Amino acid sequence: MRLHPQPSHRLTGATRPGTVGIVLAAVLLLVGGLLLVAPDRAGAAVDTVISTGKPATASSVEGSSYGAQNAFDGNPATRWASVEGKDPQWIRVDLGASANVTRVSLNWEAAYAKTYRVEVSDDGTTWTRLANETAGNGGTDDWTGLSGKGRYLRVYGTARGTSYGYSLYGVEVYGNFGGTTTPTPTPTPTTTPTTPTGAFTVVAAGDIAAQCTASDSACAHPKTAALAQQLNPKFYLTMGDNQYDDARISDYRAYYDKSWGAFKAKTHPVPGNHETYDPAGSLAGYKEYFGAIAYPQGKSYYSFDEGNWHFIALDSNSFDQTAQIDWLKADLAKNAKSCIAAYWHHPLYSSGGHGNDPVSKPVWKILYAAKADLILNGHDHHYERFAPQDPDGKATSSGIVEIVGGMGGAEPYAIETVQPNSQKRISGQYGVLKLDFTDSGYGWTYVGTDGQVKDTSPKYSCH
Repeated sequence: MRLHPQPSHRLTGATRPGTVGIVLAAVLLLVGGLLLVAPDRAGAAVDTVISTGKPATASSVEGSSYGAQNAFDGNPATRWASVEGKDPQWIRVDLGASANVTRVSLNWEAAYAKTYRVEVSDDGTTWTRLANETAGNGGTDDWTGLSGKGRYLRVYGTARGTSYGYSLYGVEVYGNFGGTTTPTPTPTPTTTPTTPTGAFTVVAAGDIAAQCTASDSACAHPKTAALAQQLNPKFYLTMGDNQYDDARISDYRAYYDKSWGAFKAKTHPVPGNHETYDPAGSLAGYKEYFGAIAYPQGKSYYSFDEGNWHFIALDSNSFDQTAQIDWLKADLAKNAKSCIAAYWHHPLYSSGGHGNDPVSKPVWKILYAAKADLILNGHDHHYERFAPQDPDGKATSSGIVEIVGGMGGAEPYAIETVQPNSQKRISGQYGVLKLDFTDSGYGWTYVGTDGQVKDTSPKYSCH
C-alpha cells in the first residue's frame, strides 16, 4: 500500500499510520457573478470519479470472469486479472472525452505490481506519464495531486510483486471534463479539511495474550497493546481468545492485565474457545476478570451504540443455543441505527489453519437479512479481509464485509487455502485493526507493531 500526495513524493504508512489521503474537494461559490475556486483545483468543474462504467481493455485476461471492465464497475468484489507469469501487462480505460486527471486510486488484489506507471493519452498511442511506482507492496495505492489531460488512462505494469500476474479490484480515475489546468489568480476562500459527521476510531484484535510478558523480547501482546494505546481510539474490541491457554483468572492477571488490561475500562470483549477451557468452568476466568464489562446485559453477548452505529458482541461458543439467536433477532428488530457491525470469535470464512467454520452461518443469515455492514472475527492467527459477500459466499455489493484480525499476540498461523472473495492476507506480522467509522460508512487499516500500515481497505458505505 502507498499513499501518494504528489506524483514524485511518496508518503508511506510509516509516517502516516492508520490514515488515508485527504482529498480537498473544489469549492464553488458564485458571488455577484464572480467564480471562486480552491487554489489546488482549477476551472469550474468539480473533480469526481469519471471512470466508473467506462469501456476498458487490457493486455491479457486470466479468464472470462476477470475482464478489464471489472476494475471499473464500482464493485469491490470483482476484479481484472492478467495471465500469470508474464511482464509487462497493462489495463486501460476510455474516459469518453479528454479529461483533466487529478487523482488515481488503485486497489490491488494479492497479485500486485512491484513497479508500474500511470499514464494518459489523447489518442491511445502516445502516452504521458502521470505517476511512477518502483517499490509497490499491494493494498491500495492512492495517487493524488496529479496533473494530466487525456481521453485514455492506463496502468502499465513492468514487474510483478508475486509469481502470479497482475490483478486489480478497482481503478478509480478522478478529474473533470471542463475548466483549465492552470490555476487562476482570483481571490480564494480559505478551506479547511473537515472531519466526517459522527466520526470515531476503534482498535480491534483477537487471539491476544500468550503466557509471556514484556521481559521476553519475543512476547508480542505487550507490543500490540502499546500500539493500540498509542492509536488512542474511542474504544477497543477483542474478538476472543483474549488469554491463553485456558483463560484462568490467574493467567488473566499475570499476562493480559499487564498489557491490554491497561485500557480494560474502554474494552468491549467477546470470548473465544480458549475461554471455555478454564478448569474452573467455561468462561469462569473471563467473567471474573471482565465482570460487567463483558456482561453488561447479564449474558456473554450484548450490544451497544456509538454514533450512527449499532455494535453487536456475540459468543460464538453458543451459537447452537436458541437463547442467543432469539436475543439477536430481537436486538436487531429494536435497532434504530443505520449502520451495523457485529463481532465474535469463529469466522465463517477464513484462509487460515482453522478454515471456514459453518457454526457462524445461521448468524450471518440473520445479519444479512438485517442489512448488516461489517463482521470482525479472530480464531485464525492472521489478518485477512474479504469483499462483500452473502452468507453463501457469493460476492455482492449488498453483502457483508468480513475481517479476520487474529494477530493480537498469539503465535501466527500460516495461510493455507485461499477462500473465494479474499482480498488481502497477511501472516507473521503482529498488529491491530484501526477502524474509522462515520455516520454513513467505514474503512480501516491494518497496522503492524512496527507502526507501519500493512494494508488499507476500500471505503465502504453503510447499507
